Amino acid sequence: MGSLEHLDLENGDLLKKKGTMGKEENLVVGRTAQNISASLVRKKSDPILVSKVRFQMVRVFLANIQEVILGTKLCLLFPAIPLAILAECYEFGRPWVFALSLMGLTPLAERVSFLTEQIAYYTGPTVGGLLNATCGNATELIIALFALYQRKIHVVKYSLFGSILSNLLLVLGSSLFCGGLANLKKEQRFDKKQSDVNMLLLLLGLLCLLLPLMFRYAVEPGSLAAGSILHLSRASSIMMLLAYFAYLFFQLKTHRQLFETNEVANGQEVDDSDDALISEEKAVIGFWSAFIWLAGMTVVISLLSEYIVDTIEAASDSWGISVSFISVILLPIVGNAAEHAGSIIFAFKNKLDITLGVALGSAAQISMFVVPLCVIVAWIMDVHMDLDFNLLETGSLGFSIILTAFTLQDGTSHYMKGIVLCLCYAVIGACFFVHRIVLDQNVASGAFAA
Repeated sequence: MGSLEHLDLENGDLLKKKGTMGKEENLVVGRTAQNISASLVRKKSDPILVSKVRFQMVRVFLANIQEVILGTKLCLLFPAIPLAILAECYEFGRPWVFALSLMGLTPLAERVSFLTEQIAYYTGPTVGGLLNATCGNATELIIALFALYQRKIHVVKYSLFGSILSNLLLVLGSSLFCGGLANLKKEQRFDKKQSDVNMLLLLLGLLCLLLPLMFRYAVEPGSLAAGSILHLSRASSIMMLLAYFAYLFFQLKTHRQLFETNEVANGQEVDDSDDALISEEKAVIGFWSAFIWLAGMTVVISLLSEYIVDTIEAASDSWGISVSFISVILLPIVGNAAEHAGSIIFAFKNKLDITLGVALGSAAQISMFVVPLCVIVAWIMDVHMDLDFNLLETGSLGFSIILTAFTLQDGTSHYMKGIVLCLCYAVIGACFFVHRIVLDQNVASGAFAA
């Protein structure tokens, strides 16, 4: 490829690439529901603004800045990143560092989705699908890894449990509620095949979480059950990862048609009259530019994740909110705000297949990939993390999965289903809000009795 073609590609003007036989081939990539949902917060860039710059390298750099930094409606939150770094360096206040880091993660999570999609245009649909599946919940994974490094296993479990819960109840519930109100005179229907596969994975993940919990209550008191639970958890994690890789093969190879919505398959995923949804049929930045930006943003996410893990207890003490509530409720909402907003807007448009792909797909990915991966990484780091998420967390997750399965069993939707899911999420959130208060009262009662 010549320098002129390279320049056009970096600016998003090259739509096709030449094959070995001189023919032109389109750059095709399969887009997941998460990618399509996140695209709602993206903005179209005007290449005319940078086309008048004389120097090629400067023109390419400005075009990348325009696409990567200014190409999202969340760009107003980017200043929170340097503010969080300054607050940490000058010890402005640990709760402020925590809040600013959370704000900075919101646009970064959406930009990672955008950059992985750009890379996927050059690697093909299969490799692109694997890349999207791996980076789909990069924020949660990085936070969990830093918490593991600092031996804060409770933060890992709470945050991952909260991410699954948020997708199943809050995202899906608010989407069904808003979509039902916006389509009162229409029957909202969706394809059950995709949701059935995701629900099967979630039920398998629930079983792997239930077994260590039931084992702990089944053994005789006083016996050494901790080691057995740890071994059981590690074996279960390997099985979960095998199931997830089989799911990827099923999704990307043998049954790809089940995960392509009718709108996407027909190339009509966007209403022409709606500027909020952007149909990206071509790469807008070059492969190496996207790769470098992705690596840089991963480093920034890692830095902010370290700040969050370091300051979560200080924020909890300062705000009077338990660590469990912050981890279960606040972290998942902020980390995937872009996808969540897109999911609700698609429900407004009566495109529930995409909405379900976002909510259930993300929940299944965290349950079957991120959770067992953390157990395996902890094993390598000699950290004793198991799959025993305690009775309160596992019970709440089990009821949430069952409730979601009943909600989706008939392939139709209305706003009442959304209300039930949202109220269920609110009740569980209230439970974890008072969780520390209950513990403190128990400690106080014990001290008073003594």
